[in-house]
This record gives sequence, structure tokens and C-alpha cells, in this order.
Amino acid sequence: MDNTTHLDLTYVINEFNEEDEPPSLKVEVSSASTSLIAHSAAKSKWNNDRIAISIRSAEFLHKYFPNSTERDWNSWTWQVKNSFTTSQELSRVLSLSSNEVNPNIDVNDSLPLRITPYYASLLSSEDSCQPLRKTVVPTLNELIFSDGEASDPLGEGHNSPVPNLVHRYPDRVLFLVTGFCSTYCRYCTRSHMVAKEKCHIGTKAWGKAIEYIKAHSEVRDVLISGGDALTMPDTHIEFLLSNLRSIPHVEYIRIGTKVPVVLPQRITRSLVNILKKYHPLFMSIHFTHPDEITPESKEACERLANAGIPLGSQTVLLKEVNDNVPTMKKLMHELLKCRVRPYYLYQCDPIKGSSHFRTSVSKGIEIIEGLRGHTSGYAVPHYVIDAPGGGGKIPILPEYFLGKNGKMITLRNYEGKIFQYPDVF
Repeated sequence: MDNTTHLDLTYVINEFNEEDEPPSLKVEVSSASTSLIAHSAAKSKWNNDRIAISIRSAEFLHKYFPNSTERDWNSWTWQVKNSFTTSQELSRVLSLSSNEVNPNIDVNDSLPLRITPYYASLLSSEDSCQPLRKTVVPTLNELIFSDGEASDPLGEGHNSPVPNLVHRYPDRVLFLVTGFCSTYCRYCTRSHMVAKEKCHIGTKAWGKAIEYIKAHSEVRDVLISGGDALTMPDTHIEFLLSNLRSIPHVEYIRIGTKVPVVLPQRITRSLVNILKKYHPLFMSIHFTHPDEITPESKEACERLANAGIPLGSQTVLLKEVNDNVPTMKKLMHELLKCRVRPYYLYQCDPIKGSSHFRTSVSKGIEIIEGLRGHTSGYAVPHYVIDAPGGGGKIPILPEYFLGKNGKMITLRNYEGKIFQYPDVF
């Protein structure tokens, strides 16, 4: 494999504009009578497509966007266009502390600030220590660099044979299809490469990656990520999935996303109808904290699950956000109730300026021990470290296997009791 570094996203300028994103439903009318019929049909379609607005969302909308309607709120493009992108904008809804600042995009490969109105409605207006608020509001802590931190800690650039593609594992590739997210997590692994402005890389920029996949028959699994692929227009998502599904040796496709959590309005019926055409299709959703599980995110997950898409969660272990057993157990239980299977618990990657987010590895082991045996196995994720330098995901487990004594294996259970198992020679 050619290990030339190509990881920086390749952009096609001017392929996208605001009109490429589905606007609010438009109805062409020629008379008063046909107008009434068309309006009724449009309203019916919209009601069928919308994610039900919760009381909390409605209160936030009426307080901070008094000139907008619930229909506006339930438009995912409205959410994107009205996102908070500066501290000045965010100060309308949050009392910012002296530690919460605008990101400096010229320092530390810093992520831009972007939070959808929906996700902002979940943030405490006064408490800067609220877990969800810590994950999306930039702070001065991001400017503190520690030993071992790097812009690309996973070394993905060294495994990028063509632009926008990472081929680290033998039979699967990571396809980075966009540099845009609707909400930026402050601990993002790819803060060094995501777009600094509202920008998708465009379908023409995918050509070399698609041709590479076609030419490598060992690739049976394609993980679509970025950025967040579900922030792209329907037409581009369908173009991508149809091209990948047409490759005979691609057995299944996965999408990594946080959209159901930060932009549930994006999970429209039309999007779901596109996704379910390309089975087997799997989705890994980035949940961080139980407070993210709302009526809106539940409905978004339900729509995806009802379309036959297996859903898994990917959670990053974050200091003073979710680094205790009760919080993690509640999150895992709530995920299962949403038909999302807990999959990975990640040790936070050592990107630059991330020390305030990272816990000790022993804390992660403690949490797994607090779950294993104390709740159903489905609620216990794999605790992994994505090894710096490109070593891949390495599982970290408590010491349940205590060794071998002659023909007997010594084991410790979740209660700390010791058991012997006869080994077979």
C-alpha cells in the first residue's frame, strides 16, 4: 500500500451553495382551489416528515427566535443556518464564563465554534460546568498543550493512499466525505482537518477514493465519516451510497454520525428512505451523556431503527462529563431503550489541548468493572484506546483472567470471587 500522506480533505470549490440543501417545502399553485389542495398536501407531508418538537425546544424557540415558527425549527437547514458560531452569538443564550472564549482558528488547529439551536437548547444557561456545555463551548483550556498530544494523534495521514481515504486495516477503509459538522465537539480527533467554514468537499472530490475502493477487492467494509456525512444534501448522500453499493466486493457500509444527537431534525422520512435502499447499512451514533437522549433524539433513532438500520453507540470517556459509573450506566440503559446498542467507549484521543478532557485509563477500567455483571451484557461497551501513531483500536479489560495453575484457569468474577476452570490441552 502506498502510505503517502493525503489526509487533508480535498475540496471542490463552488460545487455547493445554499440551494443545494433542501429548502422548506415549496408548493406551485395556479389558482385558489389548487392552492388549497396543494397547501393541504404540503402540510400533510410536512407533518409526516417532522420530528415532534418537545416542550423544552418550543420554549427555547419562542424565547430566542420569536420571529421563527415551529416549522422553521423542524427544518434541519434552518437549524444549520441559525447555528451559533461566535461567542457573541452564544452569549444571547448562555452566560459565558471568563474561561469560555471564541476559538482561535490560527492556534492549535482549533475547531470553529458551531452549535445548532436545538443542541443549544439542552445547555444550561448559567452553569459552565454542565457536562453538555463543556463538550461544545470552547475554553482557554484548549490552548494548554501537554506531552504526547498531536494534531493527528492517530497518524491517519500516514495511511491515506489517496485524498479523503484512510486504509489502515486490511479489509476496511475510512472514507472522509466532508469536513463539516453541524455541531463541533471540542475533543474532536480530526480538529486538524475539518472545514473552518460552512463547506462540504463535494462529490467530484470523492472520485479517487471511489476508484481506489473499486481497485482493491480486499476492501469489504467502508466506514463513512468526516465531518458528518448526514449534514450533506440528500442527493449527495444517495450519490455516495449508490456508488459504493455498486462495487461488488463492498459487503456493507457504515456511517459514523452525531446528527441524531445534535440535529435530529435531519432524520427526515426522505433521508431514511434513501438510507434503507442500501442495506446492509450500519450506523454508529456518537452519544456522550444521558442528557442528550431527548424526545427528539429518541424519535430520530426510532426512525432509523424502524428502517432496519442496526444502530450502535460510540462514546468518548470525558473527565467530569461522563467519567463515573452511574452516569455511564444510565446512558447505556437509555441507549438500549432507544434501540441503540452500546458499542465503543473510547479513551479520549490526545489531540492538542485536550488534557482537561482526558481521564486516566484506570478510570475507564473502573467504569467497565462497574458495568460488567452489574447490568445486562448488551449495556457494556468495548473500552478501547485508539493507539497513537496508527496502531488501531486496542481493547482494555479489567483483570478477570488471573492466570493458569497446572490444568486449571483462575478467573475473577464481577463480585471479586475466584473460580477455577478446567483448561483443555
